[in-house]
Amino acid sequence: MAAIGVFCASSRTVDRRWLDLAYEVGVQIGRRGHTLVSGGGRVGMMGTVAAGARSADAHTLGVIPQSLVDLEVADDDADELLVTDAMSTRKTVMIDKSDAFLTLPGGLGTLDELFEVWTTATLALHAKPVVLLNADGFYNGLLDWLRGLESTGFARPEGLDLLIVADSVAAAFDAVERAVG
Repeated sequence: MAAIGVFCASSRTVDRRWLDLAYEVGVQIGRRGHTLVSGGGRVGMMGTVAAGARSADAHTLGVIPQSLVDLEVADDDADELLVTDAMSTRKTVMIDKSDAFLTLPGGLGTLDELFEVWTTATLALHAKPVVLLNADGFYNGLLDWLRGLESTGFARPEGLDLLIVADSVAAAFDAVERAVG
């Protein structure tokens, strides 16, 4: 059983298929006996993954900055809701509380979180698996760009290899479970 930090969109305007994907991820967290560590919001994919996790009896831990609590977007149904003073503190707490990371489709905030946990892994500041769910090829352009960094000398192959790319929910969870033992 692992505490899985999930990064994903909190936008209220994403296509239904991404919300369905988030719900499926949440359900699998519960069915597989894991804990969800989320950004603590109740909107968009973030709220949907938490709802899916709770529907399958997973423990949910939300970590949210006070500024977002003030905007009334906090996941008040979370089993635990930790309120931080800033977004940067939220990321630090999520990294500390998670055994593995799973990134779903998302925008700038999601990419910020992905790059933070991946970069800190490349610096050996943690040895937690970082899994990118490339559902429907969502991240193909990013992955192509990242591969180009190696040939230009801006990234080392061993750093790039720390990002585990999965194309399905099942493959993503299999990768997490293999990595955390």
